[in-house]
Amino acid sequence: MNYNFDENEMPYGILERFGLTQEMIEDLPTDVLQNILNGRHSPVLPIYIIADDGEEVNARTRFCLVRTPEGNVDVLFFPKLDEYDFKVFNDQQKQSLLAGKPIIGHLESNETGHELGTKCFFQLDQDSKQVLSVPTPVIGRNIQYLTDRYHLTGAEMQKLQNGEILTIIEDDDEISIGIDLNSNTGIRLSAGNEQVWRREAKREWDKYNFGIFGCWTMDENGNLDYIHEEDYSEEIWNEQKKQGMRMMQR
Repeated sequence: MNYNFDENEMPYGILERFGLTQEMIEDLPTDVLQNILNGRHSPVLPIYIIADDGEEVNARTRFCLVRTPEGNVDVLFFPKLDEYDFKVFNDQQKQSLLAGKPIIGHLESNETGHELGTKCFFQLDQDSKQVLSVPTPVIGRNIQYLTDRYHLTGAEMQKLQNGEILTIIEDDDEISIGIDLNSNTGIRLSAGNEQVWRREAKREWDKYNFGIFGCWTMDENGNLDYIHEEDYSEEIWNEQKKQGMRMMQR
């Protein structure tokens, strides 16, 4: 599967039908845009659609780029849910998921003695309240690759499979490895210890994130919204000036 996309392949026509204009996408922070082009999920962004009765319906969603069998680029949306859906999980699995730990389970039922459906790794996306899932052979193969690459022991391999963070030493440097189903391979590596790995899992946004055409703002509830330059308030103009002054002083 091809997870890498060129900038000129961004399907703006599709995204604009959901209210995400080219200017809005291009004004995302550089690292966020690069993650999208690498096949990772976008942040939770505001979208809207026009219903059959002409009413505008607003929602929030992540999206990712996918390549069709014909070689074109399409979009998959992962809408933000009102609450987590834990109906297929038992109490122990539910608690592990809420604690941020990836688990192994079944897609249809995890009732003891009556497990049904594909065996998968599951993990919560805290921002969208989606339960992410990837079949265990996919993650298992990637763990095997890392085992061969870093000469991991059976105990270290088992630690990864159990959803724990593994820290190893490579050429006198620490490398931390853990399952992260938001990453494009399902496993993420960080240069540093476990604390670094966990910190890198979540991007920290400023209240105001300025681009060329406008500004992505984050409110006290963690919601991102876009404001076009012509709609800036006095507060936003003042903050842009402050940030510009700080940049000039560096």
